[in-house]
Amino acid sequence: MANHKIEIRRRNVEKILQAAEQVFAEKGFGATSMGDIAERAELPRSNLHYYFSTKDDLYRAVLQDLLDVWKQDALCFEQFDDPRVVLTSYIRAKMSHSRSRSLGSKIWAEEMLHGAPLLGASLDDNLVPWAQLKINKIRRWVEEGRILPVEPSALLYMIWASTQHYADFGYQVALLNGGEALSDMGFERAVQTVTGVILRGIGLEP
Repeated sequence: MANHKIEIRRRNVEKILQAAEQVFAEKGFGATSMGDIAERAELPRSNLHYYFSTKDDLYRAVLQDLLDVWKQDALCFEQFDDPRVVLTSYIRAKMSHSRSRSLGSKIWAEEMLHGAPLLGASLDDNLVPWAQLKINKIRRWVEEGRILPVEPSALLYMIWASTQHYADFGYQVALLNGGEALSDMGFERAVQTVTGVILRGIGLEP
């Protein structure tokens, strides 16, 4: 019985987060109500308040869920040491989630553009040390002569900008692709192009 309740909770939270991600991306934080999200999730509003007391709490949960996904994408920095393997894996994972979680990426971008008013200081404890570990590894690759000299943080930002472009500017990408989203083949070409440009820029072959 306990496991059944846990599974119901997991499914409901997942359903709420998916609905919230959609509505926040479409309407923005200010114009979104808990009622809007409950309607999209096809759940009573009381269910939302059972899991998330306020809209602020739900918004933070959506952003934290996305950050957790991005952290999973970066596990290759811990699992492998070969810069070619790490960066190839990381770029593909980031671009794949730019495709599957494009709305979440837009919400994150909006939060950063406004100075992280809701995430605030939590980023100091969450994002900063996580990113620093990646920067330190890139710096070690440079020091060991395994990649060309590069400012580690700039390389990381370049990867983020290149991969998340396909989410944050999805409309522009589709517009320049004849008004249609990239096909699977087109997306694969984009992944290989971004990967190749970044690897060659630091002296590696794809």
